[in-house]
Amino acid sequence: MRILAILLCLSLGYLVPDQADAQAQIDPTEGFTSLPLTQSNFVVQRPYDVPVDQRYSLEDGVHKLWVLDTDKPHSPTSQTKPRTEIRITGYDYSSGVWQFEGHGYVPSGTTGVCIMQVFGAVGHATTFMLRVYNGTLYYYRSQVLLENIYDRLFKLNVIHDVDNSNVKIFIDDQLRLSVPDHGGASHYFKFGVYTQDNSSHYMESRWRDVKIFKK
Repeated sequence: MRILAILLCLSLGYLVPDQADAQAQIDPTEGFTSLPLTQSNFVVQRPYDVPVDQRYSLEDGVHKLWVLDTDKPHSPTSQTKPRTEIRITGYDYSSGVWQFEGHGYVPSGTTGVCIMQVFGAVGHATTFMLRVYNGTLYYYRSQVLLENIYDRLFKLNVIHDVDNSNVKIFIDDQLRLSVPDHGGASHYFKFGVYTQDNSSHYMESRWRDVKIFKK
């Protein structure tokens, strides 16, 4: 049964956890070009009725973002759940191979939340979501990427190959997942906290050394 399960995962384009653990560490950015980023590329989306500094701080290069499940959405006309996210501007894309890199941190107790996403798809809002449920990182809620992530730094690399309709996720320089994307004609990267199902009242993530690469 174990062999059949592995073969099924491979046929769907997934890496199973035991396989991912056996992967050697590599540099996901090899062959990519780093693109310049300034604070002007980081646009904070937060509950529309509170000042930015009540949901976001930047200190010693660390972006700290937090939100409450009782907060308003990011605009008066939005029907989405509460979020405090940074939307990376200036690097929207519709073709080619693009990569997000960042070091993330999630404090204990934060759950039911998306902490990074690739926006844009067909029939969906997003091509990729990295979610946290009870200290485990998930691809949406369908695949475990890494357990026991509370209160420690982890390195995240997300590679979106638009032309080949593929997304690869590396955590701590190990390939954890390779899946088809969800289509779409325009994409961009976001990170922070965006309320999902069964969330905690308080949600927080912190990020440093955020970079964008292109091949």
